[in-house]
This record gives sequence, structure tokens and C-alpha cells, in this order.
Amino acid sequence: MANLFILGAGGFGTALAVMTHAAGHRVAMWSYKEEEAAALRAARENARLLPGVKIAGDIGIVTDFSRLAEADFVLVAVPSAAVRSVAAQLRGKVPAGAVVVCVSKGFEPGSLKRMDEVLAEELPDSPIVILSGPSHAEEVAKGIPTTVVAACRDLDMAQRVQEALSNDAFRIYVTDDVVGVELGGALKNVIALAAGALDGLGLGDNTKAALMTRGLTEIARLGVACGARTETFGGLSGMGDLIVTCTSMHSRNRRCGILVGQGVPGAEAVRRVGMTVEGYTNAKNAYEMGRRLGVEMPITNEVYAVLYEGKDIRQAIADLMARPRRHESEYSWLKDHPLPL
Repeated sequence: MANLFILGAGGFGTALAVMTHAAGHRVAMWSYKEEEAAALRAARENARLLPGVKIAGDIGIVTDFSRLAEADFVLVAVPSAAVRSVAAQLRGKVPAGAVVVCVSKGFEPGSLKRMDEVLAEELPDSPIVILSGPSHAEEVAKGIPTTVVAACRDLDMAQRVQEALSNDAFRIYVTDDVVGVELGGALKNVIALAAGALDGLGLGDNTKAALMTRGLTEIARLGVACGARTETFGGLSGMGDLIVTCTSMHSRNRRCGILVGQGVPGAEAVRRVGMTVEGYTNAKNAYEMGRRLGVEMPITNEVYAVLYEGKDIRQAIADLMARPRRHESEYSWLKDHPLPL
């Protein structure tokens, strides 16, 4: 049994609390809002995000860091834009030897830093492990079999997370490709939003399959430019997470995209979803990253144009279909268009 301190009482934070508690761990879940924490303590249920999933009475629901001192693992499950501000509050409070495990997916606005980079800057004395993969909160909380990957340059730390948090319904693999796991988890949300838009337009399976396949190629292209390994994107944090996010109604990104496909402007679609839609902000972040690195990202560029510049979505699709003909092999393309060093 380990002591877990979970930062974030949203859907995934709650799911992790329920799942790890059921596996025998001692769990405390932190919320930055006293009103939210009080409601969760009273109902023992996150009725808005995980209706019907009961939060056991001995799962602590707190708004302070008193339980942090006993933590073996600190799980960061807040929106990516809030990771730095929350991590800054932990400085000097994370116990020596505790592992910080981040499940937040995205980039820091402005700096475009990955979550592992942000956490390393704020918590330089703590090992940082990224946990990512196809894992809807609704299913994790119900004990539906789920498989994810733990990434850390120090594989001993990743294996420590694997050993502690794996259980009968939650299988963890390990890798040292932190960059690949981070980018796969963040960028698939952009493609999932686009997949939802295709559904909103009423287009077919052929179109979605093409989007997912070429979207994954695009994600890998940017990832390799950032130092990731190509094969990572064929794994759980790449293809696996992309499939589940593009095809499920659990996906907020897909639901947001459906509204966009039906003609709702991007910002209004996010408002209607009523929760964090990482694909909306990450479309802008990925667009900026591609431009900075000189990486061609046609799908991302069109998603950005639709969401932020008001481009007609049918015109965006037409422009993608009319692009110059290419060899499917990425290697063949890269030989003639080498990435900048």
C-alpha cells in the first residue's frame, strides 16, 4: 500500500482516486476550491463529471497540503494551463523520495513547454514521471481494463510507478521517451477535435480513418523534430490515445469538434462543452510549435484556421484534399525536405 496525494478533483483526478483506493492505496484528493471540496465530501460523488461513481468515505478530500507530507506519490491531474501555478505551491512541501506523476496533457501557453519541463522547473528535487495513454476517466473509475505508459528518463522511477499503481484493471508499461509520450498525449487532442468536426459534418468512416492516419504521421513528424522516437507514436500514448479520443463520446475534444462541424464557432463550442477542451488550446500551441521548428503540419494548420481565423471547415477539407501529391513514406519526404537542426 502506498500513500497517494492527487492534485485535482476533476474527472480524471476523481477517477484516479477511486481506482487507486480500490487497489488498496491510501488516497487524498486536493481541490483548490473549498466549495468543490465541500460538495464532494457531502455527496461522495462527482455528480457532474462522473455520475454514479461513489467516492469511498476514507478517501480524503482536502484543500490544504497537510496530507502531502506522507505521500509516496504525488499525482498531478489539473488542466495543463494550471500545472505551473499548482506546482509552485508545492515547493518545499514534496517529501524527499516521493515521485511526482503527471497525467495532465498539453503545453504551457506562451512558453510551449511540456508538462515535464514545467514540473522540473518548479520541483527540481523531485523525480517526474509522465503517465499517459488511452484512459477515459469514466472507464478508469469503473474498473474497466485500461493500459497506459509511464515515461521517465530514469527508468527506475518509471518502474517504481509501474509496480505501485498497476492492478488487475490498470496495466502500466514503461518507456524513457518522455518527449514522445508528452507530444502524443497533447497533440492527439487536436486531431480528435478535427475528428469530431467530421462527425458534425456527417462525413464518413473513410474520411475519419484518413484524418487519424495522417494526423498520427503529423504528430510523429513534430515529435521527431523535438527529439522523440518515431516508434513511440505507434504505442499507447500515440496511436492508442488517438484512437480512443477520436472515436468516443467520452472525449470532450470530439464533442467540441462535433459542434464546430455543425457550425458553432470554436470558442462557443468550448463554452457549450462546459469543461476543459485541451484540443482547442493545443491547436494554437501546436500551430506555433510547427512554425517555430519549420515542421509541415497541414491538418493542424487547417484546424487552427477554422478555430481561430473563422475559416469555413468545408474549405479547409477541400484545401487538404488538394495538397500536392506525395509518397506515403515519411522517410521519402524527409530526404527531400530535411528538418532544420
